[in-house]
Amino acid sequence: MSESSFDSGVLLLARGDEILTEQVAGVADRSTGVHCAPGTRFQIASISKQMAAAAVLLLAERGALSLSEPVVRWLPGPPPEWSGITLHHLLTHTSGLGHWEQYPAVDLVDPAEPDDLLGLFAAVPPLFRPGAGWHYSSPGYVLLARAVERVADRPYAEFLAEEVFAPLGMTGSFAGAGDGRPDVAVGHEGGRPVPSWDLATVSMGAGDVWCTGTDLLTWLDVPRRGRLLAPASVTAMTAPHAPTSRPGEAYSYGFFVGPLAGRRALHHSGDNGGYKAFAAWLPDSDQRLVLLANQAEVDPVTITSVLGPDEVR
Repeated sequence: MSESSFDSGVLLLARGDEILTEQVAGVADRSTGVHCAPGTRFQIASISKQMAAAAVLLLAERGALSLSEPVVRWLPGPPPEWSGITLHHLLTHTSGLGHWEQYPAVDLVDPAEPDDLLGLFAAVPPLFRPGAGWHYSSPGYVLLARAVERVADRPYAEFLAEEVFAPLGMTGSFAGAGDGRPDVAVGHEGGRPVPSWDLATVSMGAGDVWCTGTDLLTWLDVPRRGRLLAPASVTAMTAPHAPTSRPGEAYSYGFFVGPLAGRRALHHSGDNGGYKAFAAWLPDSDQRLVLLANQAEVDPVTITSVLGPDEVR
């Protein structure tokens, strides 16, 4: 890994319970000169989808919902085209809903009223009928977070804080806006701060979580050690449900399942304005890899070189 590929953020590599690599570098906020530290919180962007999946699975374990239920049960005034979309379709990106580029009317930076945001999604016809294809969709995970709120009868960020982060001991993690929070890294691009995406409504469930590097490493114990969820839920969360556009790769619930550096892995990257993130677990070697950076220029794929040679035969 070159020096230029990572110079602001946190990089962690563990094998088993031993930390092999721990790098903390750069500044959390160039305007104040505050340096990154082990306790600095970064936006994990689309890795947040794993927490949304866990929230849905927790509610399913309690009998509050079923993954085969149509999501329209939990949404106000949904369009008829959504009637066949289940929670499972949303979790696996097989709903037919598009990604952000399919919804040009959505501004990722400006907050939106939740129902207005749903209206913007509903105004665009699905790309295909539910289950007929695969297309990565952050808006689909926004719908999942809305469903969690309706089923749990409390704000989504509160549900994650109480039902996901606290049981796992992820004391540095939270969902939503970082305004007023301590130890929060500012996203940068071209060496300058960039406006944060709206995480309270527009990216809720899809890219709204902040973590420390250690917390994100702990999060990977959900699939690795079966923490938080029942065994059947862990199996469902990590199963290769839907083939993606890349050979040998499938999507589970919030994880890509497929080769990483030539090895079997569960992984996901994240890309919010000014932030890059990556988290992976390689079960054959029991390695966990976490990158959290507050510079847009980082290519998360380059950090996989720290995994070293494939020693598993």
